[in-house]
Amino acid sequence: MKILLIHPPHTAIGSRIPGEHLPPLGLLCIGGPLLDADFTVELLDADLEPLTQAQIVDEVLRRQPDVIMLGHAGSSSAHPTVMALCRALKKLMPQILIIYGGVHPSYHWDEILREGSGIDIIVRGEGERTTLLLMLALHFGKPLDSVAGIAFERAGRVVATPAAHMITRLDDYRVGWELIEHRDYTYWGGKRAVVVQFSRGCPYQCSYCGQRGFWTQWRHRDPVKLAQELARLHREQGVELINFADELPTGSRKAWKAFLEALIAEDVPLLLVGSTRAGDIVRDADILPLYRRAGVIRFLLGIESYDEATLRAIRKGADMHEDQQAIALLRQHGIISMATCVVGFQEERDRDYWRALQHLLRYDPDQIQLLYATPHRWTPFYRSVQGREVIETDTRRWDYKHQVLATPGVPAWRVFVWFKLIEAVVQLRPKALARMLFGGDAAYRHAMRWYTRIGRRVWLHEVFEFVFRTPRPQETPTLREFLGPSLAEREYVLVKPPAASARQDADTLPD
Repeated sequence: MKILLIHPPHTAIGSRIPGEHLPPLGLLCIGGPLLDADFTVELLDADLEPLTQAQIVDEVLRRQPDVIMLGHAGSSSAHPTVMALCRALKKLMPQILIIYGGVHPSYHWDEILREGSGIDIIVRGEGERTTLLLMLALHFGKPLDSVAGIAFERAGRVVATPAAHMITRLDDYRVGWELIEHRDYTYWGGKRAVVVQFSRGCPYQCSYCGQRGFWTQWRHRDPVKLAQELARLHREQGVELINFADELPTGSRKAWKAFLEALIAEDVPLLLVGSTRAGDIVRDADILPLYRRAGVIRFLLGIESYDEATLRAIRKGADMHEDQQAIALLRQHGIISMATCVVGFQEERDRDYWRALQHLLRYDPDQIQLLYATPHRWTPFYRSVQGREVIETDTRRWDYKHQVLATPGVPAWRVFVWFKLIEAVVQLRPKALARMLFGGDAAYRHAMRWYTRIGRRVWLHEVFEFVFRTPRPQETPTLREFLGPSLAEREYVLVKPPAASARQDADTLPD
């Protein structure tokens, strides 16, 4: 059977402005096991150029696959694009089998199958094993009911099989790197780049997180094997930069330290970027030199809010003093710190935005990333805000860079002004400019200049879009009226293994 993996185009500003793209890791993870099982697999990355819907359809007609599989890291904001594409494909190729996976369909499977989307099967949860078992069942004519972790329609009724078991040994399923041309994917100012996962999941209980339940439990890859894989990508494909897609790659000090040491032993000039918690940086103060020697150049710290009450409300489990300490420690070791600030967790007032700006200046991060709180139905956060009004009803713009929830007492235009003002003041303060021009080593200065250049373009684009292209809503339904009731009971998608087998070693889980 001939399988075509499609990475649909994404409308998010961040994916369009830089002119650089990262490979679709999720689809490559699906492709590796299928290739190893002797299926014919190809990838159509329609986000590279990007392709229009008509161009994608024409390409599918040319290739004539038996099965189409779609997924997107953008998930909820990419979902409308996926739906339109599937309907168009099914209209012209009614015989083709369309399989859809990812975070959003894992939770909305029944609604998607009922709305005449053209999708035949939905994979719920991580897809390497489930997709392989599904394709083997189709190949050998076995019933779909025999495959755990899927949903499909039968005789007008939506059927969901039992949840799939979580993959405990991530190294059992390889990434299908041969599906891409590495020269097509760059980041960080033209550096050949890939996305990888050292770990999956997160043990913390942040109420807004749409990823924790999808992965269900934290686990990691073999540190030495991953280091060897990254070194091979550098030597054979010229990869220069590694972007970690993990929620918490540093979750196990023992495993992360082993990875850093293994990568240093490989002696390859890679740059590593990713996200982690400030507490892990403080915990690892004594091994931060290893971070830098291995190539770590930037960590995004998920600080989210600078208000203690908000941090408690969203169950962040963070310490504001620890956040500041982490930023200072990263700077001491030549590693860029990017601090996040999320607007909209609470019903802020002007004074709250002013305080957030003051805190950011006091924390003194090298870079910042401002985001809008975006509610996902399967998170506890959704239930807490379902009575708030929705001012952005185009879910393609639910990309964390557009305000979704109304802030009573502060009109959207003023929230936007605060948002852009905070970005401009923090990024253009004298300390940040001095670091960009004179700070650190050449790699540090390059990263600061690249981010500033991209940030300036995105900033101006967002201002223009807000002023001239953002429609003013005529009606503002509540979140529950717009999307429906909470799906929090579905938050954990996969079945956890027995505790003994889940624990890879005594130090696997975070302290």
